[in-house]
Amino acid sequence: MFFLRKSRLERLPVAMSGVRMGERVLQIGVDDASLAGAIAAKVGLSGHAAIAVADERQAARARAGAAAAGALADVQMTALAMLPFADESFDVILLHAGALGHPLALADEPTAAMLGDSRRVLRVGGRIVVIEGGAGGLLARVRPGRRADPDAALAALATAGFKAARLLAEREGYRFLEAVR
Repeated sequence: MFFLRKSRLERLPVAMSGVRMGERVLQIGVDDASLAGAIAAKVGLSGHAAIAVADERQAARARAGAAAAGALADVQMTALAMLPFADESFDVILLHAGALGHPLALADEPTAAMLGDSRRVLRVGGRIVVIEGGAGGLLARVRPGRRADPDAALAALATAGFKAARLLAEREGYRFLEAVR
């Protein structure tokens, strides 16, 4: 019997997200369809996986990633600053910052509005995890212009009302930031 093993690069973002079975998870944007699918699969049948995207191209990628992972995902094409979900309906939000097309920054009004609405749909005590291209590793060499100042991203989270914003890690070309509501 032949089993395909996921590479370390594919497993790292799923592990760093901290998503657990049974949680209600919202992913915003799809930078990597296989990553979005793997995270959606992680919640299992007892949880709920939703993916909010801004355009049909990302919606198709999200659906393909979920199907490839054998996961059920509620894919919503919407304005990211006006998420179509009830207040406090998610335990975890994962923001795929690469899907924004620019670094997470304090000065960007659409991003600030999206972070504010993300806070609205996140339950009290819930957390937001930002996954973005980091400063090192293979991914950073492939996507050199996508790195952001982690202090600006942390400031953007704090300005949106999130607490305890911190840089979790920079590994394998990814940067992981976390904050709580």
